[in-house]
Amino acid sequence: MYNELYLIWRTEKETGNEIQRLPKNFYAKIADYIKKLKEENRMLDNKTTKARLLDTEFKNVQVMVGELFGLRYRKFRKNVFSHQSFSKDALTEEEKKLYGDASSLSEACHLFCKDLLRGNLSKIEKSEKQAFTVLRFVQEIPALVGSDMKTYGPFGPEDIANLPTENARIFVKQGVAVKVDAK
Repeated sequence: MYNELYLIWRTEKETGNEIQRLPKNFYAKIADYIKKLKEENRMLDNKTTKARLLDTEFKNVQVMVGELFGLRYRKFRKNVFSHQSFSKDALTEEEKKLYGDASSLSEACHLFCKDLLRGNLSKIEKSEKQAFTVLRFVQEIPALVGSDMKTYGPFGPEDIANLPTENARIFVKQGVAVKVDAK
C-alpha cells in the first residue's frame, strides 16, 4: 500500500490543476492501512529496528495523505471557483459528499454576478443549509451528535472530517483539532 500511496501522491503533485482519479475505496484502504500500521507498531518494542522503521513509515504516510487530501481540495476549489471544467468522476465518493455544496455555491454566485452585469438584481433566498468546516484531529475524540443532530465520529489522531462549523469551532478552541486550511 505504501508504494501505491507514494505513486498517487507524487502524480497528484505533478498533474497541475487536474484532479487524478483514485482507486475505488481509496480512503477506506488508507484508513485500514494506517490502522494496521498503528496496531503493528503497538505490538513491537520501541527500541527495535522494525519498530523505528514502522514509525518512520507511519509518519511518511501521514504526511503524504495530508498533502494528497490538501492538494485535491485546493485543485477542486480552484477549478470550481474559476469555473474551469473538470471531471467530477475523478472525485471519490467521500470527496463528492464533502465538496457537494461548493459547486452549487459557485454556480449561484456566478449566476448572480451575470444577472447583475445585465442590470438585473436576482432575489437571493437564504439557504437553510448548515455551514461545515474541514478539521484534522490531533487526539482521539468519541462519537458526538453535531449541531445538525447527526452523529459524527469517533475520531482518532490525524483523522479528517467535515463537521458543522459550530462544532468545529469548539474542537479548534479546545485544541483537539485544527482547521484544514484551503490555500
